[in-house]
Amino acid sequence: MRHLLLALPFALLPVIAHADEHHHHDHHDEHASLGSHEHGVAQLDAALEGTVLEIELRSPAINLLGFEHAANSAEDKRKVADVRAQLEQPGRLFGLSAEAGCKLDEARLESPLFAGKGHEHEHEHEHEHEQHDAGTHSDVHAHYRYDCSTPDALTGLDLRALFEAFPGTEKIQAQVIGPNGQQGKLLRAKQAQITF
Repeated sequence: MRHLLLALPFALLPVIAHADEHHHHDHHDEHASLGSHEHGVAQLDAALEGTVLEIELRSPAINLLGFEHAANSAEDKRKVADVRAQLEQPGRLFGLSAEAGCKLDEARLESPLFAGKGHEHEHEHEHEHEQHDAGTHSDVHAHYRYDCSTPDALTGLDLRALFEAFPGTEKIQAQVIGPNGQQGKLLRAKQAQITF
């Protein structure tokens, strides 16, 4: 199952590139920009195979938190904790239909901003600095694995609640693989659904 999600960004590049409304960029630039750290833009990959649904969300931290620096103030730390709590309870963020009976098996969150304290935190901060130099700093990567008792009832994802929860997210480049094949779509708050 994992290999399906890993293949998605490459399999669907042309679909997403053509879905974007910025046709004034040349074709090569559109493809190259998909892996970049772009404020306001997140990427979501989903694969439904049998009863297993996997979802990966990758976003610059600023889309979710409103900042990208290490959380030093009490207010910033509270915001990080709130965002992490929301991401750890993804049920409503993806609009999964109740009829599908999807139960969360695994939720994994990764970000330099979620690092612990003490020596481990300093190591993460150094790692964040290295990532900053590489242009991929302060990203949030969330991976979810669901087991769905009635996968046929799962027709797609509805990300309206995700846009509402994180207003800094303006666009989501969504790519899915499901029973009807694969597709990509550029989602916005007012057009936030993608079907399997």
